[in-house]
Amino acid sequence: MDRTPHAEQATTTVPVTEEQLEVSRRVVDTGRTLRMRKHVEEQLVRAEDSVVHETVDVERVPIGRVLEAPVAVRQEGDVTVIPVVEERTVTRKELVLVEEIRLTRRREARPVSADLTLRRERVVIERFDPESQQWLSEDES
Repeated sequence: MDRTPHAEQATTTVPVTEEQLEVSRRVVDTGRTLRMRKHVEEQLVRAEDSVVHETVDVERVPIGRVLEAPVAVRQEGDVTVIPVVEERTVTRKELVLVEEIRLTRRREARPVSADLTLRRERVVIERFDPESQQWLSEDES
């Protein structure tokens, strides 16, 4: 084989190709019409709870005792004791505990019930089928 610098060499050309993708959108009329219907379902339920009813018994207890200083309101178990004092003029001024008002609280829980209506909305989506000329719900289409 002759390797002279001026020898002709055969060349081969390889074509290179590239594919490209084009994505587009278009609206297509399928001939189907869509409608939505909303309806409200009602369910009657009974709600039950208890209501606390509180009453206060008032008892006035005469005392008539002389005091050195005013007496504060105090709590004796379930009873709130409210002292009532007055000033009396004698030869000297003194505090006299005239009476105590005793308040006793009693709580009573009573069951109550009421009928309530609960509402729930449901939406039905329907498509019009031109072949059958009927509205079909999403489950049927």
